[in-house]
Amino acid sequence: MLLGLTVCGAFLSMWFATGVGEGRYRLQDSLSLFSSTSLSSTEYTILFKIRLPRVVLSFLVGGGLAVCGAALQGIFQNPLVDPYVLGVSSGAALGAVIAILSGVYLGLLTVPLFAFLFATLTSFLVLRLSVVGKKIPLEVLLLAGIAVGFFLSAFISLGMFIAGENLHQVVFWTMGGFWGRGWLEVKMVLPFLSGGLLVLSLFTRELNTFLLGEKVSRSLGVDVERVKKWLMLAVSLVVASCVSVSGIIGFVGLLVPHILRLFGYQDHRFLLPLSFLSGGVVLLLADTLARTVLHPVELPVGIVTSILGSPFFIYLLRKKKREL
Repeated sequence: MLLGLTVCGAFLSMWFATGVGEGRYRLQDSLSLFSSTSLSSTEYTILFKIRLPRVVLSFLVGGGLAVCGAALQGIFQNPLVDPYVLGVSSGAALGAVIAILSGVYLGLLTVPLFAFLFATLTSFLVLRLSVVGKKIPLEVLLLAGIAVGFFLSAFISLGMFIAGENLHQVVFWTMGGFWGRGWLEVKMVLPFLSGGLLVLSLFTRELNTFLLGEKVSRSLGVDVERVKKWLMLAVSLVVASCVSVSGIIGFVGLLVPHILRLFGYQDHRFLLPLSFLSGGVVLLLADTLARTVLHPVELPVGIVTSILGSPFFIYLLRKKKREL
């Protein structure tokens, strides 16, 4: 029931977001996307080549981050864990800063490519540092992610200090957003996102056994360490691809899966697809708000998600304290 409603909500949200913006063609005219002959060349360009790819990309990134949050919360058994626990976001941000300041130009994908490369390297570094013998203790993984994230953040701050006239571009990217994104970025992120999500979907049974604890998982025949490695690699791949095109966007991966769990969706067979759809809708609506609330000025969507997500994070902390 909820899955069907979420699918409908996703399509309605995409239609709404595509139709909202500057110009006389608004919601009713966005239906013309399915009949491009009724559009003028200007309307077709704005709706199909500017707004729609941004809508699709924000939905994909929001869904990817939410699924990663659901998987990580299942692995750590901690509702306060989000996709940036691995330090991947800091790696992507550093890659973007280097791309902006170095002057290297590889076309429109220069910043996303650098961000993806550094995010991927960061994820492998964190996983390597977390290995103890042949195991990956969750506590060590968490600490490694935090340590590497802080280390990379220092270089990001250094980059901002020496950015000069590029400071605005660096700061705006690290705050997260989808300005200037098009079908090229959608094509870039889709294969990595799809591959990572496919791997995560193959381990829903194992994630369900993690709800009972690692000892119970082992007694049920689950190779816990192998599963954790695959899950962490898949999460790293998805987060790296998302951050490489959107910048740093927080709280989506934290809030969406946790709220779904509050509604009783603990089974990861249903939690993961619901997280993808719900996360996509949340980030899509946040991005729509970011580009319209102060029009013609566009807010970084990371600011919007932080404003909306911080109160809920405080609520989770207070709830956790009462349980201690």
